[in-house]
Amino acid sequence: MQIIPVASGKGGVGKSLVSANLAIALGQAGKKVVLADLDLGASNLHLVIGHHSPKVGIGPYLAGHCKFEEALMPTGYPNVVFIAGDAEIPGLTALKIKQKNDLIKKLQDVEADFLIVDLGAGTHLAILDLFLMSPQGIIVASPTVTSTLNGYLFLKNVLFRLMYNTFKRNSRAYAYLEKLKTDAQSLQRLYIPKLIEVIGKVDSVSIDLLKQRIAQFAPRLILNQVDDPKDIDKALKIRRSCQEYLGIDLEYLGVVYRDNLQDKALAARLPVLIYKPQSLIAQSIYRIAEKIVYSETKQFSGGALTESDNYRQIEEEAEEGFLNKMSYLEDLVGSGTLTMGEISEAFKAQQYEITHLRKENLLLKSKILKAHEQGFKV
Repeated sequence: MQIIPVASGKGGVGKSLVSANLAIALGQAGKKVVLADLDLGASNLHLVIGHHSPKVGIGPYLAGHCKFEEALMPTGYPNVVFIAGDAEIPGLTALKIKQKNDLIKKLQDVEADFLIVDLGAGTHLAILDLFLMSPQGIIVASPTVTSTLNGYLFLKNVLFRLMYNTFKRNSRAYAYLEKLKTDAQSLQRLYIPKLIEVIGKVDSVSIDLLKQRIAQFAPRLILNQVDDPKDIDKALKIRRSCQEYLGIDLEYLGVVYRDNLQDKALAARLPVLIYKPQSLIAQSIYRIAEKIVYSETKQFSGGALTESDNYRQIEEEAEEGFLNKMSYLEDLVGSGTLTMGEISEAFKAQQYEITHLRKENLLLKSKILKAHEQGFKV
């Protein structure tokens, strides 16, 4: 099965339109397709394919209201099965580590030729890990400078996440990354190829698997909402940036031209491919689908990228919670609800909380290792 996570640096670039119509095009080509809406907290893919608000989906499954198998629903389109998300269950945008890993395993076990996963915008850890389910994810961007830049930055974050998921916690490479993380400016200035070279000198053992996985990493780009053929130059620029600064080859799948027809199709509750298969958008999607059908299915070496021990899970959840809280605080500052003094105090409190959790984590690990040395079963 070829897994195709579809992502973007920011929203509003037509990611869901591409995901839904691409699934239908592959289904029409005789391929068995599962289309999953993982834009949790803002799920609307069901509207693009013309479905009413679903009663079962990822949200009810994660909340324990249904089995995963019950979330797979027929769409009425040939060979396409749909897994809805859920925008009404609170907390879904911040998946716990166990929830995320369980969900990834369930998705990897579905029976299909293609699994298309429509991800949310942004760079939360869960989104990065879901994108790393496959080396062949798709970035959807529009020709604007901000959109292409966000797409590039998203891939840079994915590569850093790939490093963290590859290096073992007690390795020298992992310790080097942790140290480097304290100097954000130096981290941002480092090109990925140079960083890999430096890490190779620090930890010659761990670097081999990382190099192998980066060589297998083959993300793809779709330029959407194009008005002028000259806009295609934007795709060439982001590809060059990825080669020079990230050390990866970004495959250019194709372009989808802007067409007001997509708004009419959405109002009619029909995918564009069904509403008007001869349209410019539809023909663009068909060309991209054909490339995907004939593409080689790839996987990362060395097993799952999301497995981590309990110690790392605790720390990641603390950091993820901290990031979510800081994002919320930024919103409060922008609205004038909190003063800068109150924000400063809140920031100190959150830093203390993370430090305290890390100390508890180290203490727990120390006790377990001590008990193990004494011959107890843990």
